[in-house]
Amino acid sequence: MEKKLINNKISELRQDLVTGDWVVIATGRSKRPEEFIVENRIEEKEDPDKKCFFCFPEETGQEKDVLIYENGDDWSLRVFPNKYPAFFQNGEKIEHSEEGPYFKMEGVGFHELVVTRDHKKPIPLLDKLNVAEILDAYQDRYINLMNQRGVNYIDIFHNHGKEAGASVAHPHSQIAAIPVISPYVKGELDGAENYWNANKECVYCTMSNWEVENKKRVIFENDEFVAFCPFSSRAAFEVWVMPKKHSPYFERISNDEKIACAEVFQKAMEKIYTALKDPPFNFYLHTAPCDGKDYPHFHWHIEILPHTSTWAGFELSTGIEVSTIEPEIAAEYLRNQN
Repeated sequence: MEKKLINNKISELRQDLVTGDWVVIATGRSKRPEEFIVENRIEEKEDPDKKCFFCFPEETGQEKDVLIYENGDDWSLRVFPNKYPAFFQNGEKIEHSEEGPYFKMEGVGFHELVVTRDHKKPIPLLDKLNVAEILDAYQDRYINLMNQRGVNYIDIFHNHGKEAGASVAHPHSQIAAIPVISPYVKGELDGAENYWNANKECVYCTMSNWEVENKKRVIFENDEFVAFCPFSSRAAFEVWVMPKKHSPYFERISNDEKIACAEVFQKAMEKIYTALKDPPFNFYLHTAPCDGKDYPHFHWHIEILPHTSTWAGFELSTGIEVSTIEPEIAAEYLRNQN
């Protein structure tokens, strides 16, 4: 059966207002929202005789936690050093070297895991106070790590589902404190500064103000935060959570703001979970670097990316991502989830 073209258009090219990157919204082969539900996810098989590293950290040899939140006689959240870190601690000077025209340096830094108590309950199913506790842990560890030797950026991210890179089923986030700023974040920083120089206003404030006023891509909001599908969504059902007030530095968030952020973030996650029937997803928090420089033009935010497609030749060869649903339609579908 042939699909009816929306507004007789095969596709749209949309440009990211911050970075200038392009995405394709493939309206000519767009899917209905319910077609994005992944019926045959990779099954996460667990050995019933093997104890979970995170449920029984002392018994399974997990390193001693660096932060713990207790709830009566039990714990509700713990932060551990990663047993298999991508970055290692080194109190000495970071070694740099060259190999012909190439440059390299040691992978010095910190790699930690933020673990919630319930083995079977991912973030979309937690209540807002539990989510606020997670944000509080992010902030606590961020402040602790930002002044460590050689740390210039702290990446906070979360993988859910094997398709999204989660190697352990137990819900957990990761914190990587590293000496370099990623090209993606650098692109956002440069784009935010360029927009400010050209327009004398924050590009993220411009976006959030437009989305709040326009409403058609908003998923959920309260007085202080908004969740919306970006105009130039790179993937189907991509959602951003952003403070409405200009705020470059996540680590400066107040307790009241953590509660407000947790409400919007949890609602957005819950709607994605319900609409797509527990899809694999990644989310990450982008904030201004901690390299000693000032970034007044930036605006911290959380980006949520459900796994609804796989990159193929066009995406790999051009770096231009293709989404087969308009963000306006995705937002409406998510907004209507109870």
